[in-house]
Amino acid sequence: MKQQSIQIEHIPALLWGESSDRVVLAVHGSGSHKADVPVSTLAEIAAAHGWQVLSFDLPEHGDRRADSAQCIPQVCVPEIQTVFRALTGRWEHIWLFANSLGAYSSLLALAEQPVGRAWFLSPVVDMRRMIENMMRWFGVSEERLRAEGQIETPIGQTLRWDYYRYVCGHPIDRWDIPTDILYGERDEMCERDTVEAFAGRFGAGLTIVPGSEHYFHTPEQIAALRGWLERAWDT
Repeated sequence: MKQQSIQIEHIPALLWGESSDRVVLAVHGSGSHKADVPVSTLAEIAAAHGWQVLSFDLPEHGDRRADSAQCIPQVCVPEIQTVFRALTGRWEHIWLFANSLGAYSSLLALAEQPVGRAWFLSPVVDMRRMIENMMRWFGVSEERLRAEGQIETPIGQTLRWDYYRYVCGHPIDRWDIPTDILYGERDEMCERDTVEAFAGRFGAGLTIVPGSEHYFHTPEQIAALRGWLERAWDT
C-alpha cells in the first residue's frame, strides 16, 4: 500500500492510500503508534473503498518517543485539533477512527467538528472513573494526590493531579457524530457499563467481542476488527 511520510507542524504523520477527496483520521492509543496493526488494517480496508487514512504519532509514541511533551489530554486534544484543521483544507469528507485513550482525547477535541462518522476501538469514554478506580486500587486519596502532584503505581501508570483535575473539568457532554464501537468482553481498562452508558446516551452502535480484552492484537482479535470495519463501512 502507498504510504507517504508527512509533517503537520511538529507532528510526524503517515498518509495511506491513493489520492482521494475522502480521508479517515486515525488516532492511536497508549503504547501504540501511527503504523500499528489496527491502523494498517483500517488503511487496507479504506483503500478498498476509495478512502485514504491519515495517522500520526501522539507525544511519547512512535517517532516521538523522546518527545519532551507528555501524552496527556492537555497536550493531545489541541494536537488532534491541529491535525484536523490540516485535513479540512485538503479533504472534502473526513471520518474518524480512534483507539483506547486516543478515543478519549478525540471525544474532547472533535465534538464540534464536521466529522462524518466515527469508529472507536476499545474506547476510554469515562476517564474520571478510570482514574478514580486506580486511586481506589492503590489507596490514593484525592487529598494525597493533590499534595504530592504525581504518584507512581505498581502497574507502571502514574497518577497525576493536573491530569485528574483536567479530566474532572472537561466532562464528555456532547457527541453528535454517528458512531460505532468495537469493545472486548474482558476489557480491563474501561468497564462495560461505562461503554454501554455512553452508547445509550449518544446513540452509538456497540459490538462486543466475546473473550477479547482491551488491547486487540491477536490474529483472532484483528480478524474481528477487520470484519467489523468491513461490515460497518457498508452500512
